[in-house]
Amino acid sequence: MAPARHTFDYDLAIIGGGSAGYAAARTAGADGLKTVVIEGGEEVGGLCILRGCMPTKALLYAAEVMHLARHPEPWGIRAEDVTFNFGRVMARKDNLIKEFAEFRQQQLETGKFKFLRAFARFADAHSVELSTGGKLTAASFLIATGSTLAPSPLPQLDTLDCLNSDTAMKLTRLPKSMIMLGGGAVGVEFAQFFARFGVHVSMVQRSPHILHEFDEDAAGVLETVFRREGITLYTGTKLLDAHRTTAQKQVVFERNGETVRLHAEEVFYALGRVPNISSLGLEKAGVQVEYSRIKADHHMQTTVPHIYAAGDCTGLYEIVHIAIQQAELAAHNIAHPDRMKRIEYRLLTEIIFTEPQIAAVGISEKQAHLRNIPYLVASYPFNDHGKSLIMEAKDGFVKLLAEPMTGEIIGGSCAGPLGGELIHEIIAAMAKRMTVHELAAMPHYHPTLAEIWTYPAEELAGKIRL
Repeated sequence: MAPARHTFDYDLAIIGGGSAGYAAARTAGADGLKTVVIEGGEEVGGLCILRGCMPTKALLYAAEVMHLARHPEPWGIRAEDVTFNFGRVMARKDNLIKEFAEFRQQQLETGKFKFLRAFARFADAHSVELSTGGKLTAASFLIATGSTLAPSPLPQLDTLDCLNSDTAMKLTRLPKSMIMLGGGAVGVEFAQFFARFGVHVSMVQRSPHILHEFDEDAAGVLETVFRREGITLYTGTKLLDAHRTTAQKQVVFERNGETVRLHAEEVFYALGRVPNISSLGLEKAGVQVEYSRIKADHHMQTTVPHIYAAGDCTGLYEIVHIAIQQAELAAHNIAHPDRMKRIEYRLLTEIIFTEPQIAAVGISEKQAHLRNIPYLVASYPFNDHGKSLIMEAKDGFVKLLAEPMTGEIIGGSCAGPLGGELIHEIIAAMAKRMTVHELAAMPHYHPTLAEIWTYPAEELAGKIRL
């Protein structure tokens, strides 16, 4: 039996000071819980600020500016000898991240909770040992330790000293050529960044298409653009070997029954991340792990009811706004066990910040088929839309999925200009459970990119008679 509540050092101990950990601490502090955040990483801020969302988008925007500067001809503009200073590109990114990280550290140090710099490891279900010495106890815990790079599926890759999403942030010079292993979010974003700054990039992807979690039509748009921009794509592959040659690195894989050998100055490992939980001593607390992730229910409770988990360590969705949502909900449930809330993923959104951007919310066609969900679908291309023609942004489309009887919007996707911004109109519509009839009737200013949503909405409304 757990000791009485008043014998614990804290009401809530949060392990991890990233976006999820801070969100939970802020919520718990506002609810009056005596809270401590324990963070042992060399830097404070979490993956999103330090090596994920913010720095990669800073680099991608620089690449987009470079691309536009080098291709102004459609607008009747000439630009010759457009050059860049890679050191300044990286320095701008570093300065931005420094500001974000310093602000997050200030928030952690001045919040309504205690902030400890140490690694924590469970000694039992109500106490953790600290790497700085000593132990602390808590009535409840929240694990928010994020993720780390996935181990290599091929031992030979470990001999190549591959670049990854962490080390790429510290580059001081650009390689002449690169093999990108993986065509997920990290792989495609870094591939376009490097390619637009003059690196010859070859992408090796296991599945038949890049971005395999998206519908194939959206992935196909990006594949077309990548090939046009000089990126060589190899899909449907199986890694066989990797080693160093005299001056380069080599990756060997099988494709369509043939063995392919690629050489490049650098190899970028972009084959995913895994929950960062190996050092927590979860077995001492009785917390169960499933498929290398912490098993958590819709209340964000683990298999030990007073221990919660949020963010990448739960392994379901490696998306920062989801991590924050999970963490705030967990903190609420710890503070208010008599009126607990359940997490809902109906509005699950994912955005890829390439150019064109790829974005989706709700149910995709691929998911609808797998789950036998009935739907009607309509799409409309950007190459027949006024504002995108003005912008010379002709790649891609928008797509809506609707419930066949009621017309309620159950999913949307956008592969095209500012897709990450445009998808928020469908998030808002789905949040209020709007129908395609209501979206079609909603006024849209002309000419804007956003009005493109009215075309598939009108098509679907015409098919669904209420």
